[in-house]
Amino acid sequence: MKLRLPDRLTVYAEGWKASPAVREKINEKDVEIGLALAENLQITLKAETSRPKYLFLRWNFREDEKRCESVKILGDAYERGYGDLAWRAIEAERIMPWYMLVSNGSDMNADVSGRLTEGFGVKTQPAAVVTWQYDAAGVTMWADVRNGGSGVKLAGRTLDVCEVVFGTYPDMSAFDAGRKFAKAMCPKAKLPNHPVYGSNNWYYAYGVSSHEEILGDSKIVAEECAGIENLPYMVIDDGWQKNSTDAPWTGGNEKFPDMKKLAAEMKGIGVRPGIWIRYLTDQKHEILDCPAEWRLTRDEKYLDPSHPGVINYVKETTKRLVDWGYTLIKHDYSFVDVFGKYGRYINEQVTEDGWHFYDETRTSMEITLDFYKAVKEAAGEDTVIIGCNTISHLCAGLYELNRTGDDTSGREWDRTRMMGVNTLAMRMIQNGIFYMDDADCVGIMGPVPWQMHNQWLDLLSRSGSPLFVSCKPGILTESQMEELKAAWKVNSVQKNTMRPLDWMETTTPSIWEIDGEKVTYNWYPEEGTMSFVPQI
Repeated sequence: MKLRLPDRLTVYAEGWKASPAVREKINEKDVEIGLALAENLQITLKAETSRPKYLFLRWNFREDEKRCESVKILGDAYERGYGDLAWRAIEAERIMPWYMLVSNGSDMNADVSGRLTEGFGVKTQPAAVVTWQYDAAGVTMWADVRNGGSGVKLAGRTLDVCEVVFGTYPDMSAFDAGRKFAKAMCPKAKLPNHPVYGSNNWYYAYGVSSHEEILGDSKIVAEECAGIENLPYMVIDDGWQKNSTDAPWTGGNEKFPDMKKLAAEMKGIGVRPGIWIRYLTDQKHEILDCPAEWRLTRDEKYLDPSHPGVINYVKETTKRLVDWGYTLIKHDYSFVDVFGKYGRYINEQVTEDGWHFYDETRTSMEITLDFYKAVKEAAGEDTVIIGCNTISHLCAGLYELNRTGDDTSGREWDRTRMMGVNTLAMRMIQNGIFYMDDADCVGIMGPVPWQMHNQWLDLLSRSGSPLFVSCKPGILTESQMEELKAAWKVNSVQKNTMRPLDWMETTTPSIWEIDGEKVTYNWYPEEGTMSFVPQI
């Protein structure tokens, strides 16, 4: 389907809605909508006193646009995937954030003649939350331009809502088509100047750690990666600060008495220091000099990123981490803290109606993007940012890495299979184009058989995307440590090329092509999946 003006358009504002005739410039009450069609479709919105909330666009298929053969649809996620990303049959009610791919055939078949994949999406860093729906009669797009849960107060300003991108890719695999479409949505990525890999202590420590234990972890990583020119990272996850998953971020707790000294010692051992942070939380109200207007009207336990004071606080906090010596910052939790839900629990609306930000003149996405930019600006070019529970389509082209899926596990193999393998496969088309995909850690702490860990380790190490390992010290045998060492060495350069082959048939692909060779993994132990454990 070639991009054209939509057949129908509806504007929803507080107190009214209208479905005017579609043309390049639409005027309805005091609202003006621009539809500038060139290579892509640029949508603009202007309002004087009305407060717009949504734009609805509908393209009805013409006879030559209908797909008469069997097709499957792949959608993206608002932030991380939750083991739910999949190629599915047509479901008219299915909501797909940011973009969707529609394809026939199977990537298991090397013969791509007759294959056709279509892409429907928007360029990265839009000013609206954009979602898509696909049915047998046409394509629907929603643009949520709200400010929190209220209409945005543009007051005469012209808003660049989004740039709509369509793509048609004949005679190629769905994976190759997806890569091309990702490039159309994000022409220029912000990538690190070196491959990022190493260790993170979360999936064996789970927040219980210390200065000495981090140094111990750093020594293990440094020893196993000795001789590799590209130094590994050691990332300190949640547990170093005073309150668990909460502010303040002015220093460590009694087990982490000197964060600056710790970073220097880690660097001296031979690793790059990394650190985790949750910027917008203040559940215990322990941030000093935090006025009430800094807090979200939706929930006062969280800070409002639309307030200039909060942005200054974010910048100061980021600079403090950098001044301490940390060269990687894992920016976590900000999506749920702002909007009140994780992406897996969202369908039509990213947040409930009835609240607004301190600054009511910008959309939620404008406010969020400015917040992300503040973090990156304060961190500087030499500091890598990993977005985690951050909005994928806003991180693209801005952050070097982004967590593409929910947490894997050091305790439960099914969780790693569901979250890790799924998101690696279904969002691999974004790797190196939006950012470097972080499909999360290989968590090793005992309960899971090594043969399962080792397969995930092997796949991640050869994925061409970052490998982080979270391993309990002393748990691996000598031969297992050698396999881990080899995986880090391979991933330290990230030159491998990889694609899932059976990703259109299953949510956790077993058959992959790595550097031109077909590799098969078995993600299921003898007892199968254990998603249900009865009480006894």
